[in-house]
Amino acid sequence: MNKQEKVQDIVKTLQELYPNPPIPLDHKDPFTLLVAVALSAQCTDERVNKITPLLFAKADNPYDMAKLSVEEIRDIIRPCGLSPMKSKGIHGMSNSIVDNFNGEVPANFKDLESFPAVGHKTASVVMSQAFGVPAFPVDTHIHRLMYRWGLTNGKNVEQTEKDAKRLFDEKDWNDLHLQIIYFGREYCSAQRHDPKECPICSKHGRKTLFVDKKATKKKKVK
Repeated sequence: MNKQEKVQDIVKTLQELYPNPPIPLDHKDPFTLLVAVALSAQCTDERVNKITPLLFAKADNPYDMAKLSVEEIRDIIRPCGLSPMKSKGIHGMSNSIVDNFNGEVPANFKDLESFPAVGHKTASVVMSQAFGVPAFPVDTHIHRLMYRWGLTNGKNVEQTEKDAKRLFDEKDWNDLHLQIIYFGREYCSAQRHDPKECPICSKHGRKTLFVDKKATKKKKVK
């Protein structure tokens, strides 16, 4: 099986398992999605979805969010972690949306990435999930799976994103990003992962996944 056949088989497996992958962060529009994605840094989607209703009950649009103080935002989002940085970012991006974009979240990478606390990954999520623009957001989890499957040798998420966009058809990017996330949670976790039982790693995993690490350690000790 050559690389392209391998890629096609991985895509086929993911599409069969997750034909209509839902967006994991609860939101109602581009602004609430942008805030939710900002909160999800180093925090689980489950926890974010518990906190955003509390925040959005006070402010679910950039005008009302800008009226809140940084301290008020921080007190609400504290359970999501990194609250000092995230509260400043949410407050700053809300002000910028009001002042520079007539209260509308811009639908382009350049303007999104100009906001405080919005990097390329966050912008990619908003572009794909709020505006339907083909993008391939890569976080550490997607990076891990792409590496396990031998689809990238990248040392960072930037290189992995380039490899993903090169290997996968553009029309599949938005779904694949979500499908890989769900697959990682269900079958290909970071810890206690058995590659022999994994529907993709069992066929396409790197050889190093199948090395008995305990036996290797014993040999080194001897």
